[in-house]
Amino acid sequence: MIRRTITLILLVGAAYGAKPNIVYILADDMGYGDVGALNPECKFPTPNLDRMAGEGMIFTDAHTSSSCCTPTRYGILTGRYAWRTPLKSGVLSGYSELMIDTERTTVASFLKEQGYQTACIGKWHMGVDWPTTDGKPVKSRATGPNVDYSKEITGGPLDVGFDYWYGLAGSLGMPPHGFIENRRLTGELGEFAKGKGKDRESPLFQCRPGQSVKGFSVHEVLRRITERAVGYVAEAAKKQEPFFLYFSLNSPHSPVAPGTEWMGKSGISPYADFMMETDWSVGEIYAALEKAGIAENTLVIFTADNGCSQTAGFDTLAEAGHRPGGIYRGLKGTLYEGGHRVAHLAKWPATIQAGSVSDDTICTTDLLATVAEMHGKTLADTEGEDSVSFYSAFRGKPVDASLREGVVHHSSDGHFAIRRGKWKLVLHPGNGMKKTKDTGDMPPVKNPADIQLFDLDADPTETVNIQADHPETVQSMKVVLAKNINDGRSTPGAPQLNAPAKKGWKQIGWMKEL
Repeated sequence: MIRRTITLILLVGAAYGAKPNIVYILADDMGYGDVGALNPECKFPTPNLDRMAGEGMIFTDAHTSSSCCTPTRYGILTGRYAWRTPLKSGVLSGYSELMIDTERTTVASFLKEQGYQTACIGKWHMGVDWPTTDGKPVKSRATGPNVDYSKEITGGPLDVGFDYWYGLAGSLGMPPHGFIENRRLTGELGEFAKGKGKDRESPLFQCRPGQSVKGFSVHEVLRRITERAVGYVAEAAKKQEPFFLYFSLNSPHSPVAPGTEWMGKSGISPYADFMMETDWSVGEIYAALEKAGIAENTLVIFTADNGCSQTAGFDTLAEAGHRPGGIYRGLKGTLYEGGHRVAHLAKWPATIQAGSVSDDTICTTDLLATVAEMHGKTLADTEGEDSVSFYSAFRGKPVDASLREGVVHHSSDGHFAIRRGKWKLVLHPGNGMKKTKDTGDMPPVKNPADIQLFDLDADPTETVNIQADHPETVQSMKVVLAKNINDGRSTPGAPQLNAPAKKGWKQIGWMKEL
């Protein structure tokens, strides 16, 4: 009996010391206040996310590297700010070229070297190298008129570390309107979508002009990628090697198209319905882990690529008393907190204490350094230039803040902000966008000026600009931001090169004054 007990203890110890499976779930255009555990005023149920928060860790000060889609996704996988590439603002289309250098280390390629199975399921939106009928570059990034769908894609997730890919080339609503599996668009080509249809029940609701696949419906996408992810977990769990699943949701991004069984469930709006379906999707993944008997030593991270978009329908949500950004000012695309402060939950029963909270300031670029430290590896100078490990937080210890002098924020129009401790400096007179539209329910910032400085400890809603009262802080933060830009990195190591801007980099004009 004693010998059997010792054997069981050794087996359990070996399992805890084994490489963990890693599941990274990325919501699309979701506000910090769209999770009940983070917002007492959330007006729709999110039981699975609430359970994850209660049984894992909440990061209260987590930020995306950009307040819009493509740049954040690039940063997650490479540990590098996307503005270091030629993409200085905006996002890619479904027909843009692959933006990740295939020689660059990604989370997927790193973990593959550690013996992991790797899969990308869901939205990609970092460029795909499509074959063409005439051998020339894709003629239009909007519609891809000369794309040859009968041939294999030559650049995509499979070329940057993933073994398997099933999902969308760009955002839902961007052509081609269909699923890609590995290197091919699946299914029979259908109609050429003519424009953004307004019929909410239409299969191509709000889809942009472009090629579609027969039978494709925006309302079925979240269900189908969830089913594919659940199936992947079941199969990967049967193998001896651990797995990394990058599960990138299309929700609650526009088209705000919840599945038919979810329509009207919230009693509030389609966006609230879509958030309930998003929560369901997370629950399905965790149920699959539990069914496979691997939940104990699987790290699950849930976060979002940026804050909530205007397409959520703020007025309707406000009537129900719900505010997607919680207490924070701003939305997707902006430099205010509501644009880039996101829900960030982590659950790993073998390591993370249930119900724990981390107030460390972290960034979505930090995943690469985190998984490297988890595996006892150190990144080279040419890897993860903007990535700082938060692995210590999982074990109840603070993140080493000395490894980075500030977290850089970036708007969809390419403007900058930097966060250092309680201070946040915004290098723009407004929200960082040409469009001044916002949630519309907050008073204008007091003391407007060309730049803005906020004390987030005293003023988390960014209500009072105090840059005139702290000229030394403004200057020192400008110097740090300029160094982070010029050095090609924000972490210790040899300086690296940024890609030059194609038409000038006007958003860093303020650096001439230093």
